[in-house]
Amino acid sequence: MPATPAIVNYVIHLLLASALLALFFKVYVSVTPCDEVLLIRQGNNAAMLSLGGALIGFSLTLASSIIHTANYREFVGWAVGAMLVQMLAYAVTSKFLHISKEHIDAGNTAFGGLMGAISLSIGAINAACIF
Repeated sequence: MPATPAIVNYVIHLLLASALLALFFKVYVSVTPCDEVLLIRQGNNAAMLSLGGALIGFSLTLASSIIHTANYREFVGWAVGAMLVQMLAYAVTSKFLHISKEHIDAGNTAFGGLMGAISLSIGAINAACIF
């Protein structure tokens, strides 16, 4: 089978990654107890830091998956796994920190920053594990 031209490969990866990021966003905001989008629209920086960290953390794994996988099926498989890891990280962090919803709703930027940093950290470790 002939190799896929580089530009086609680029476009396919870009479209898949964009769709997976949009799916992650939709799933993430539906499973968290806060309405991050509404809070961000209201100027809540804690929600922005928490959600932004989760998006960037997931994107790190998407990028690593593009680099280290041999085909689109593997890429999507790693992305789905990364999505589950990010959701699990949120669940575990929220459980250990007990009242994350109240902190985010109140605009506690230190707490939102911590949640975002944890998501970034998990995403970086997750991305490094793909080879």
